[in-house]
Amino acid sequence: MDSTPTPLPPLPRAKPGEVLLLCACYEDDGRARWGGLLGEIDGRPEDGALVLGGHRTRLRPVEGTGWSYLRGGSVPALVPDCGDTAPKVLVMADIPVVYGGDGPLLVDLAEIPGRGVRVPSSRLGAILDQLRGEELTFDDLVRDMDTRGMYQGDCGRPAFPAPTSPSRRSFPPLTATDACLLVRTCFDDDEGWHALLDELGGTDELGWVGADPDLDDIDVDHFPLTALAVDDRAYEGLLPGQVPALVPPEEHTTLVALADTRTFTQPGRPLTVVDLYDAPGNTAVLPCDQVGSLACNLDIANMDFSDFVAVEGVRPWWEE
Repeated sequence: MDSTPTPLPPLPRAKPGEVLLLCACYEDDGRARWGGLLGEIDGRPEDGALVLGGHRTRLRPVEGTGWSYLRGGSVPALVPDCGDTAPKVLVMADIPVVYGGDGPLLVDLAEIPGRGVRVPSSRLGAILDQLRGEELTFDDLVRDMDTRGMYQGDCGRPAFPAPTSPSRRSFPPLTATDACLLVRTCFDDDEGWHALLDELGGTDELGWVGADPDLDDIDVDHFPLTALAVDDRAYEGLLPGQVPALVPPEEHTTLVALADTRTFTQPGRPLTVVDLYDAPGNTAVLPCDQVGSLACNLDIANMDFSDFVAVEGVRPWWEE
């Protein structure tokens, strides 16, 4: 049997003045699931697009089961080259929209392609107009999002906001895995890197940390992290917002944890963990012995990524 993954279909070109509204969630019979989004944005159909009352930007709904469960970080690779008229953003109706009632996900296609921010459905048209008119940038959206990745949301400011300026634009794709990746991005402290790996249980011959934990010795409050360690200078300086676009789409990677400068200079060897799903590029900065618990809870859908994002001015629950 051929196990080669089916390539994701390319997205259509957006017409001038339009932004694609992509459905990433489908019924078993192939019908698109939009949740309540189409009603919430109050769009008027016109020539296959949706005209949002009082706003210049039109939305063009795009459906197809080839995009089922598509991650926001995978979107930029599917956008056709349009030169100077390339779209700056795409809107997604994904699982959090359909099943969680969250706002639509805006995916950056220009500044740091692949990162995402959620916006209130009722403000979608106004925000798209502001982005199109350059009254807002995607950096502005990221800087003003709450711990759940919602632009101007009410869940508190993140204690460790994600950087908005990329170090450089080109990094190789990350290894495909349905588990976690631990990526070294700071190469100033070899001894510290090896100490981190030892603290996480050491690596096996394939480079996995925590691959074979002793179940009798597991501390449930500090669940061991199982991750493929990536020690490659090609990723030096990689920032969280750049990560989602580098994760291959064929595997359901749980998370990517970055061992950055903070890891080697602060107590607890904190790792910068990157959200790949709810708000791609959003970060949670955790002591290294807490990252396994985050991964485990995401795997079993027991907690959300945002539950591990520290709130500015509030002591994190795992330190209480």
